[in-house]
Amino acid sequence: MHSLSQDGSVRAAKLAPGTTRRVLRYAVPYRGVIVGFLALVSLDAVLVVATPLLLQRLIDDGVIPGNREVVIRIAVIVAALAVIDAVVGLASRWNSSRIGEGLIYDLRTQVFTHVLRQPIAFFTRAQTGSLVARLNSDVIGAQQAFTSVLSSVVSNAISVVLIVGAMATLSWQLTLAALLLVPVFLVPARIMGRRLAELSRESMSLNADLGSRMTERFNVAGALLVKLFGRPGEEQREYAVRAGRVRDIGIKVALNRTFFFVALSLVAALATALVYGFGGVLAIEGGLTVGTLLALAALLSRLYGPLTAMSNVRVDVMTALVSFERVFEVLDLRPLVAESPGARPLPVGARVEVDGVRFRYPSADAVSLRSLEAGITGDRKGSGEVLRGISFTVEPGRLVALVGPSGAGKTTVTSLIPRLYDPTGGSVRIAGMDLREATVDSVHDRVGVVTQDAHLFHDTIAANLRYARPDATDADLERVLRQAQVWDLVASLPAGLDTVVGDRGHRLSGGEKQRLALARLLLKEPDIVVLDEATAHLDSESEVAVQRALDDALEGRTAIVIAHRLSTIRRAHEILVLDEGLIVQRGTHEALLAEGGLYADLYHTQFADAPTG
Repeated sequence: MHSLSQDGSVRAAKLAPGTTRRVLRYAVPYRGVIVGFLALVSLDAVLVVATPLLLQRLIDDGVIPGNREVVIRIAVIVAALAVIDAVVGLASRWNSSRIGEGLIYDLRTQVFTHVLRQPIAFFTRAQTGSLVARLNSDVIGAQQAFTSVLSSVVSNAISVVLIVGAMATLSWQLTLAALLLVPVFLVPARIMGRRLAELSRESMSLNADLGSRMTERFNVAGALLVKLFGRPGEEQREYAVRAGRVRDIGIKVALNRTFFFVALSLVAALATALVYGFGGVLAIEGGLTVGTLLALAALLSRLYGPLTAMSNVRVDVMTALVSFERVFEVLDLRPLVAESPGARPLPVGARVEVDGVRFRYPSADAVSLRSLEAGITGDRKGSGEVLRGISFTVEPGRLVALVGPSGAGKTTVTSLIPRLYDPTGGSVRIAGMDLREATVDSVHDRVGVVTQDAHLFHDTIAANLRYARPDATDADLERVLRQAQVWDLVASLPAGLDTVVGDRGHRLSGGEKQRLALARLLLKEPDIVVLDEATAHLDSESEVAVQRALDDALEGRTAIVIAHRLSTIRRAHEILVLDEGLIVQRGTHEALLAEGGLYADLYHTQFADAPTG
């Protein structure tokens, strides 16, 4: 039934050139285990035929002549073969697990590592559920190429050849009669296989839809939205409708499988009746021994299973290869930000230079895969030029504030400093080295970033902080938490540093999350700080606490800040005013106010009434 549940549409699938050769490369580390595995599978297929043939000798040479010694000897041999078959089965399963689980490990770690190297644009487009499926169902489907499919092809092929050969040796007449019923057996199997494949596809689609709905509603943000808009009742009704469809399709699948098994049992029973009837007549007339008749019936019962599996072997093989191809599709997506072959660590220094930088966001096809975007076909083109040749320098220990209207390019500038993207023109340098020539790790070690929406993992406070420095002691954590103005809160919690913050940190307030994010930054101790000042949406008390933490975080460090507060702007050594991808003004707060223009307009509309500290 494994093969019959596969998606029959893969029969028409056309694999990319070289897919099979590429798949075989994954088998190289396991070639010794695979050879042993195939040898065991072949031996198991031989044992399938051996027992019925021994049964013939037991009846004809032992039971009928009344020779107890022969009966006992053959019975012992049959028992020994049963033990050997059990040992072979265990050894085969052990080898199969070594190959399959090893392959899953190889593919999962390779895909996981590769996905983490993709640009942020990849994650903004890819549907998380589809991406996770590549690491689960597709990887497991690929693994089947080396275990269930491989063993099925080898063992079933050997079994069919040996069984038919043994039957023909015992009686070519009965073998021919039995094979005449094979089409009667296989035709309904193939028809029902297609029917079950269609039902299985529909069932998987409905279950996926049900799973996606639960995932969206069960995270904190989704559950909050449902409650705030008063929709639990309607959500329950819609879920019940979808669950009802899953129930109905499950019943159809169960009925069709039952019908399939009943039909196969009927055909097998008819074939067995034919063998016993025709063979019985031959035995009465002396053309066949009783032992031969019983051996033929036993062999026949073992023939139809392998024949059914062999009839669907192309579907099984293609399903496994298509799963491999879907995994390769992710692995072949080249990261936009890649470390150059001759990359070197950044030299000592915290001078930041942005020199003639131009930038446009890449097209969807350059950073993502259509198959990971839940069928989205629009919005495939890249952006226009977001930055149009901007230049500025931030000397060590100085603060530069970025201001400008929405869409001016401020966030894009702060994304280039930690090398989340590479500029499409010009260069970004730290300590005189172009970031494209530096190792990625050295850039991330030197640059610390805090975004406006601070993210925390569903883990303890200590674990979230140690993400910045795994070897930090509890004393280190207390020090940075005090600097971030949040130690008193942590100390007051029953579990202290071991308090679990919940999904995305939702058990904490916005201000508390921001201060923990700043504590994490302080623990990292970067030379350069890039941040989207995260106080715009906080209450006044939280805003004051976060601002004090910001002051500590920026003290003595080179800083590039998207400014929301007047106090930050006044403290900045230089203010850069961006508009439509250009720096249209630069200078100190007082000089820019005196100059007028866009900065003066922004000051009067955004900053004039903002808190000063």
